[in-house]
Amino acid sequence: MTTIAQLRKAALALPETEEGTHFGMAAFSVRGKGFASLTKDGWVQLRLSEDDARAALAAHAGAVAVLRSGTPIGVRLALADVNGKDLNALVRAAWSNRAPKRLAAAADATGDLPAAIGRPATRALLGTGIDTLERVARHSEAELLALHGVGPKAVRVLKEELARKGLGLRA
Repeated sequence: MTTIAQLRKAALALPETEEGTHFGMAAFSVRGKGFASLTKDGWVQLRLSEDDARAALAAHAGAVAVLRSGTPIGVRLALADVNGKDLNALVRAAWSNRAPKRLAAAADATGDLPAAIGRPATRALLGTGIDTLERVARHSEAELLALHGVGPKAVRVLKEELARKGLGLRA
């Protein structure tokens, strides 16, 4: 069973996401464009591309198409009926559908690097070809700290994420 806390964590982990309300519902937007909301009765609504909506409808038996003037704009499904991994993917797809193209492309380029390391650290890592946590694990703490833009906080966050995946920095 997925919770509002998991929805909030998935949405707010994406760049430039803001939380607010929309018609009394908890809502998430990127640069003013809503991509996810939660009704008071526990249904999550996601603004998805037509292809992503079709896939979500096929994968989730209780999902319902959301239409605006007869045009499909996303899906609606019970939050409790979707597992956390699927919710994360759906929220990311909805965010990508509504985010400006450059922002979405930049977010895709960061691989699985956590946003919490900050933009300077992300740019520093990407600039040296380190775009995944697996590639981070090939380096030592000293090597990472030597990169301009990577500080102790970024290294701490990276270590925590690596530990969650059963990885660690090179000794």
